[in-house]
Amino acid sequence: MNKDNTIISVDNLKTYFYTNERCNKAVNGVSFKIRKGRTLCVVGESGCGKTVTATSIMRLLPKLSRIEEGEITYYSDQGPIRIDQLDPNGSKMRSLRGQDIAMIFQDPMTALNPVYTVGYQIRENLKYHTDLTKDEAKKRAVELLDNMGIPLPEQRVNEYIHQFSGGMRQRAMIAMAMACNPKVLLADEPTTALDVTIQAQIFDLMEELKEDYNTAIMMITHDMGVVAELADDVAVMYMGNIVESGTVEDVLRNPAHPYTKALLKSIPVLGKGRSQKLEPIRGNTPDPFDRPKGCQFNPRCDYMTEKCYETPESFTVKGEHYTKCWHYEKVLSDEE
Repeated sequence: MNKDNTIISVDNLKTYFYTNERCNKAVNGVSFKIRKGRTLCVVGESGCGKTVTATSIMRLLPKLSRIEEGEITYYSDQGPIRIDQLDPNGSKMRSLRGQDIAMIFQDPMTALNPVYTVGYQIRENLKYHTDLTKDEAKKRAVELLDNMGIPLPEQRVNEYIHQFSGGMRQRAMIAMAMACNPKVLLADEPTTALDVTIQAQIFDLMEELKEDYNTAIMMITHDMGVVAELADDVAVMYMGNIVESGTVEDVLRNPAHPYTKALLKSIPVLGKGRSQKLEPIRGNTPDPFDRPKGCQFNPRCDYMTEKCYETPESFTVKGEHYTKCWHYEKVLSDEE
């Protein structure tokens, strides 16, 4: 195990999609660390590569995509495992999925099987990864559904996914992911379909998992409120790149990239009332098959200069606070 408690390290990951003889560089040189007992929040607009990064770690990529470059290393109790070199359908990767590394998917209707009961699907995970008897697994499945706030869990455990509401499906999938108390939890917008009270309940459960089992969490979200509440570390993604990363205090209090700054200016602040000015990010996300030259954000950026036609290096702002912007010092000095 690394001294800084890193459990998964991603180094220069490049995952490309190939369609109609064209290549979409969905993830293009991403590096970060997921640490034990900490929550890393990955934020950015739709299509920036957040989900592809998570599915690359799980080795659940679709057929027309592949990891072109980079390393994904899982630091297990038995030593480092290069996930990027494992067979996605091999026994080693299957043993890691669900037990050591679990994922909460964004859409439960595509992630859960409609022909099996919810209880059966949770028990399958327990049967494959634990030594529980059939009765113990059934009891654990009921307990998990109960923990998720699903009413009448003894009855619901024998029902099918079409009998659940949207929010209950989401909670059933979260129950499945948490069944084996994984060492790493990848959560892709886990509370999208849930109301705020259930959201808070799910976040409390994830915090408990982190505290009780020292679980490392990677949370994918659009919601800066979730980031402020849950994150220890933040990675801001844009067009397949991490443009800024650091602790939540560094990134939210001292944004050093124009995109991070623009994201923060586009959300309302509680207590400021109707008088506050919200500024949406101008323009649209570029076509992934026709990318801007140099910094990908330059067509939408207020700090744009000729220098921005060159791909920016990664600059250290302070400690572990990094940014990819030629003008980061000016961005930092421009206090609103």
